[in-house]
Amino acid sequence: MALPSLREATIGRPENSFFRPAFVSAGIKGKKILSQYPDWAVEIDSLVKTFGAFTAVDRVSLKVQKGEIFGFLGPNGAGKSTTIRMLCGILSPTSGKGRVGGFDIFRESEKIKKNIGYMSQKFSLYEDLTVEENIDFYSGIYCLPRKVKNERKEWALRMADLEERRASLTHTLAGGWKQRLALGCAILHDPSILFLDEPTSGVDPLSRRRFWNLIYGMAGRGITIFVTTHYMDEAEYCDRLALIYRGKIIALGTPGELKKEFMPEAVWELETDDLVKSLEVLKMAAGTIHEPPLREVAVFGNTLHLVTPKGADLASSLPSLLSAQGIGTRRLEKIDPSLEDVFVSLVEEKDREIIRKMEKSW
Repeated sequence: MALPSLREATIGRPENSFFRPAFVSAGIKGKKILSQYPDWAVEIDSLVKTFGAFTAVDRVSLKVQKGEIFGFLGPNGAGKSTTIRMLCGILSPTSGKGRVGGFDIFRESEKIKKNIGYMSQKFSLYEDLTVEENIDFYSGIYCLPRKVKNERKEWALRMADLEERRASLTHTLAGGWKQRLALGCAILHDPSILFLDEPTSGVDPLSRRRFWNLIYGMAGRGITIFVTTHYMDEAEYCDRLALIYRGKIIALGTPGELKKEFMPEAVWELETDDLVKSLEVLKMAAGTIHEPPLREVAVFGNTLHLVTPKGADLASSLPSLLSAQGIGTRRLEKIDPSLEDVFVSLVEEKDREIIRKMEKSW
């Protein structure tokens, strides 16, 4: 039987209706989140984590509704994993406030660990044990009663589609199978909140889709999902997202809100007969010439995405600019912005702010 598309998999999930703009208003720093549903699974306010002189997480504030799929999006080194480890009670914060499942992240970290599921970025099960032995081991860690242990083991095997592989050594499994086994072990004790730290990193696209179908199923049963990712397509299917860069939240809201509120400029898609040369030419032109009025240029697959002020007409000036450099234009059209466009635009704006501050300090 063919798998449903990611979009199809979300249809009918009751939690999706909770996060329309009429229900949630999210401020950029996460300090203003208003909802008719006051029950929060995760609450953090001005959370900070420093390592010596380096600030890995810088005054992060956000709230996650019960039953929500909440995405934490950012590049490598942005502070995603550090934040999630603090929320799981693995890492002590430097300052700030926070509660997970009603428990204080400073004083009740052990209670948090007993009431959440956590799946780390790196595969953490025992490669030299069988599938069934790994499940049995984690059942023991969670102190599951014998009757519950057997029921949950069979459920985990069915959920991960590993019933026929229960006797297989874990190191023989492909990446997608390992991820599903790790997910099954993380939720054996039936937690109400599940933290997933880049769970599909290095996994093929089909396995990623299967994994996300499992996530939707769990959210449909009311489990809160807090997932970090740097895959923009995965981020599209979260109820809400926080974009983090250099340890700070730079945007927060539903995917639709981010595209509408944090992308005030127009996006054009350009295809030429020389992508690399086009990028070099337009990067030099961006911000230095008035025609065409380019703000940003970024690679998007085998095309370039160009950011301009709304109302600008690239079609009348860009082809001639490229032609003068010996580059032919195959296609140029205005498009709806993607989350990647939003993220790139916000990151580049933050970088420009940093450069301006440095220049003033000189």
